[in-house]
Amino acid sequence: MRAIALTLGVALLGSACSSTRLSNAQDDERINADFGSTEIHRFAEAVVSDLLASPRLSYYGKPDENGDARVIAIMGGIQNETDEHINTRMISRPITAALLGKFRFVAEDLGQAEIEKQVRFQQGSGRVDPARAAAFGKQYGAQVILYGSLASITKVKGRSLESLGTKKKDRYYQFDLKCVDVNTGEIIWQAQPVEMRRTQVVSLFGSE
Repeated sequence: MRAIALTLGVALLGSACSSTRLSNAQDDERINADFGSTEIHRFAEAVVSDLLASPRLSYYGKPDENGDARVIAIMGGIQNETDEHINTRMISRPITAALLGKFRFVAEDLGQAEIEKQVRFQQGSGRVDPARAAAFGKQYGAQVILYGSLASITKVKGRSLESLGTKKKDRYYQFDLKCVDVNTGEIIWQAQPVEMRRTQVVSLFGSE
């Protein structure tokens, strides 16, 4: 009976120590060595500032019929070359959002599928005024494509007497982004690889 009471008391104590709080999404996240929101923010900020400073982009800024001289771009994929399951679209989204003032982005695959569905509806449903219906063949073509990769190196040092029973995990991340001319295939800009390192130390009684 005493053992049951002790077990219940430990469980209640653990429950009482648990807490949940709201925090700023921009704050550094340091729970463990795995990829997190901190990398997303820093990678996006680093490549955007570098890309906007590139003089090569000025060659593509030719005004259209409305006088808009922004570069027409499409956001390609960011290849995940790590050993983690990472949604790399979470990196490309803030990059696209930050560049909208300088670039004009055309829709990616998901957007194109929605456009096709809508144009077919306007053309074939009979519910839309033909004079106002959208049509295929009028989209702007992208002048440049942005694409990149995310790679990592992971090292783990197991528990030992020398480390006093602690375990250490180190992850090194490298993010790369390129801007390529659609017509020529020429790489007109490439960011210096953005690097980050996360280190996690697990105590003798801790676990991952």
